This record gives sequence, structure tokens and C-alpha cells, in this order.
Amino acid sequence: MIECSLRHPRGRTRILIGAGLLTGSDLAEILAPWLSGRTLFVVSSEPIRRLHGVSLAKLTAAAGRRVDLDVPDGEVAKSLEHAGELWNAMLAAGGKRDSRLLTFGGGSVGDLGGFVAGCFLRGIEYVQVPTTLLAQVDAAVGGKTAVDLPGGKNTVGLFHHPEWVLADTSVLSTLPEGEIRSGLVEVVKMAALLDPALLTRVEADLPRLLTGDAEALGPVVAAAAHAKAKVVEADPAEGDLRRILNFGHTLGHAIEGALAYETLRHGEAVAYGLLFASRLAVRRGSARELEGRLRALLRRFELPPLPALDASELVAFMGRDKKALEGGLVWVLPKELGLGEMVSGIGREQIETELDLFLRDPWAGPV
Repeated sequence: MIECSLRHPRGRTRILIGAGLLTGSDLAEILAPWLSGRTLFVVSSEPIRRLHGVSLAKLTAAAGRRVDLDVPDGEVAKSLEHAGELWNAMLAAGGKRDSRLLTFGGGSVGDLGGFVAGCFLRGIEYVQVPTTLLAQVDAAVGGKTAVDLPGGKNTVGLFHHPEWVLADTSVLSTLPEGEIRSGLVEVVKMAALLDPALLTRVEADLPRLLTGDAEALGPVVAAAAHAKAKVVEADPAEGDLRRILNFGHTLGHAIEGALAYETLRHGEAVAYGLLFASRLAVRRGSARELEGRLRALLRRFELPPLPALDASELVAFMGRDKKALEGGLVWVLPKELGLGEMVSGIGREQIETELDLFLRDPWAGPV
């Protein structure tokens, strides 16, 4: 078991990572004092309960009472409607300020469950048990919770840190390769700007990583979670520095929105966002070597092709992104391996022109 922690204004989140973590006795003993005598609300989806529900029984045995709450699988779960259903169910079940909540699933379940925990009776403590690679390396770490509105992703939310993040890499072997690939894109995002050694590891171990090999994924998940935790500690409320974690997401979120969150997974859309942001950086005279390295690595991911999209529509989606400011978009661009920067003032016309070229052939690279 690998452990790291994330300190934040309200305390500390312990992040535990390892193969077979959920079925071992150590974890149940760690959680027992936190659960003892409490009502525990478990927010999950039917497919996850079917695959991994047995492993959760031992972990939650110390709870005074367990109430299972099902939500849909995937991004569709992240709505105010589903949040309201959970709040009403928790009230009806007698939930109190000292009740507990546990999210068990991918990033969407974690985002929704964390948001529900943060708002219910002005906030109850919760634990994240992420079951996808994307959630283990990114979504479950950092305390950001949210639901979507029709006009944009993650547009209503709050910062509410879990007490623990429990990442069992053994469960990742049940994921389709596309889900592993999606999570590894987030690893590449963090490695490129925060941990060059991690980028080298991903390049070397990519075939094993894509199969969901728990032993190969363990140190990768740990390194990515540690890198993100350090950034969050320095900027817990996403004032400035933490925006470095949005590398690739400005265009990635716009692609997701334009495709109505269908066709491409989150990480796959972000991969195209990484390519585009790196291309912008080269246009500004930076990161040419890194751009080529990222393009070569992401080619090996065998991403689904980018569907036909309109540059002006994507720019409009960017303007509605939750990270947009009154003064316009702030782009996270690489300067070189291990170093990024926030860049504002790139005009809409320039972005549209560059984006139009990019959409014709995302793999061509800058000339």
C-alpha cells in the first residue's frame, strides 16, 4: 500500500493506493472508528455494485447502518435532479450532520456524491472509493465537486475534500481499454508539466498500463495523485497555480460539450486538447520538443478519430466554460518539459484560425 496525503484548510485527506486494497483487513480497521455507530450512505451505480459490491461489504461493516443509493452510470448522473433525489432520500432515511457518505464508482459518481455530501445539512464527511483510472489519478483527488447544467460541465459545485481516497488498482482490470486510455491521458497531462520522470515511465510501460496491470498502474496512480496533491495544497481554491491542472481541458471540455458528452470519453477529448494547447505553445515559440514528444506518445494511445466539429462552435463553448473569466480565456500552455504557464490575451480570431487548421488534421503538428 502506498500512502500520500493532501493538506487543505479543513484538515487532511489521506490517499491510499494499492492492489487488493479493498479486500484487505487493514483498510477496514482504519475506517472502523470513522464509521462506528454512524449511518453510512453509499452512492454508487448498479454496474459498479454488480462488479465490486462484495469487496465493499467488509470495508463498511463497522457502520451502524448502511443505506445504498443508486445513481445512473456516467456523466448523466451529474445533474441537479439527481442531487435532489439523493438529498431527499437521505432526509427520508434520517440522515444527520454526523452521518457519513461514501462514493463508489467513477469520476461522475464521485463528483455528484461529493457535491451532495458538501451541501447536505451544510456538509457531512465523506470518502471517495474511485473505481476508474481517471477518478483515481484525478477526479477523486483535490476536493472539487460539481454537477452539470445544460450550458456547461461542472458549472455548479463547491470544494469539499474527502477524509480518505481509497484507490484499489486491482479493480481497474475490469475496465475496457478505452477507460484505461482515458485515465492515462490525465496522467500524461500532469506528468508533462509536473513530473517528467512519470512521463518517461508512461512511455516505457504503456503496453502494460493499457491492459490494466495493477502492479504497473500502482506507482503511476501514486505519482499522479502525489503531483496533483502538491498543486492543490499550494492553491486549494483554484486561485491561480492550480489552473496548471487544466492543461488540455479548455478545448477538451468544449469538445465534450459540442458532442453532448457522447462519442469521446473525457480523457480522449482532453488528449486532443493537449495536442492543441501544445500546438499553440509552439506558435508562441515554446515547447517544440515537448509537443513532438506528446504527439508521439498520444499516437500510441490509438485514440478514436475526432468527429467533424466547427471551430466557431467550439470557441463559443470555451467562452461558457466554468474556468473562463470576464476578461476572456486563460490558456494553460507548456513552456518546456516540467514547466507550464497561464496565458491570456490570445484573440478569438487567432484561436479560430488555429483551431480550424487543427480540426482538419489534429496529428499534423505545427509547421
